[in-house]
Amino acid sequence: MTKNEILTLKIEGYTSSGDGVARADGRVVFVRRAIFGETVNARVLKVGASVVYARLEDVLEPSPERIEPACPNFGKCGGCDFLHMSYPEELRAKHRRVSDALERIGKAAASLPDVVPSPVVNGYRNKAVFEVGKAPDGRAVTGFYRERSHDVIPAETCVIQSEASLRAAAAVRSWMDSARVPDTLVRHIFFREGRGAQIAIITRRAELPHREKLISVLRERVPEAVGILQIINNSPGNAVLNGSLRVLYGSEYLEDTLGGFTFRLSPRAFYQVNRAQAEALYSFALSLAAPTKSDAALDLYCGAGTITLALARLSGRAFGAEIIPDAVSNARENAALNGVTNAEFLLADSGEAARQLAQNGVSPSVVVVDPPRKGLHPDVISSVARIAPRRVVYISCDPATLARDIRLFADCGYSTAATRAFDMFPRCAHVECVTLLENMNM
Repeated sequence: MTKNEILTLKIEGYTSSGDGVARADGRVVFVRRAIFGETVNARVLKVGASVVYARLEDVLEPSPERIEPACPNFGKCGGCDFLHMSYPEELRAKHRRVSDALERIGKAAASLPDVVPSPVVNGYRNKAVFEVGKAPDGRAVTGFYRERSHDVIPAETCVIQSEASLRAAAAVRSWMDSARVPDTLVRHIFFREGRGAQIAIITRRAELPHREKLISVLRERVPEAVGILQIINNSPGNAVLNGSLRVLYGSEYLEDTLGGFTFRLSPRAFYQVNRAQAEALYSFALSLAAPTKSDAALDLYCGAGTITLALARLSGRAFGAEIIPDAVSNARENAALNGVTNAEFLLADSGEAARQLAQNGVSPSVVVVDPPRKGLHPDVISSVARIAPRRVVYISCDPATLARDIRLFADCGYSTAATRAFDMFPRCAHVECVTLLENMNM
């Protein structure tokens, strides 16, 4: 098998990122945007030791689930993965991804229920980060990075972003063009929606030419804006919201309602991007946690306190832990805003929070963890196991790291009792899972 060779392949499955999987000459072949059941011609791009990467050239026998992508940028920007297939087929691909990870990595073979579909498939994102650049004619452009690059793909429309976020991006483009603002000044546009909208302009320097014009055009085109902010970020890397924050108009905070609670959110506070599906996921997670008024509950990676406050409503005491100071401040404010007096928040990483509680004689009966995509460090799992809660509810955005951590929990005496996958990110390859781990020594 050689580079540029054309292979005729039958697609037998999907990779974790949604690429088609086939076999040829005893090797596994990954084909971008091929669909299960299709027969395709694919051009070999790279021959690895065990995997061959190929580009789809022709679909000889298309799947009935193949559809015309609803976005002209599909395949250019790195945002969506599944616009070429029906939504039911996307859910089947995600179900297979979770099942494969649990069985192959987690060694936790079990019957996995169907993926819970998102109540909203298009325009569901309440948060957007637009990259900023310049077109060849000098006009400002906003959009998203090409996959695995820093090339900005202009996007004046997007099927998964909200209509209000697109209006905000258009307003910033208008200001940049009329005020001749260089793209070397403006790095990103941050947008979040709740009870109103929050807009932040991320700049490399403190200067902000024609500031009043910016505020005026944003208020005119996004009348629901309750806060317009500037974040001065001249640090290298992709941490968009690093740096000092200035309020240009309104409030630094945005309010939203989730699970019957009102939350005040700073731009840096974590908050689920699909609010309707987050309601369903959190409700399921709490039903698995099932704390009682005689229990103490611990929420690790608590963000703005969304899960912690819900645990406090059901338990005797609830503790949330987070390493981001702004998020902890938000969480404490949110507890006060909602009249919750039995929730405490610790500015500490997960392992340290578990150790602090143990030193103070607090033994949570229920622990909820909602880590980033990289999953839990083994030290965190050991710290949680030393607390010996009767139940651990693991909310995960990566089935592979979830499955890896399930095995580590098994070594600490916890068995997998249930897993359910939720489609938090329609049209994208990510999938969220909730798993219940039970203490086998109780």
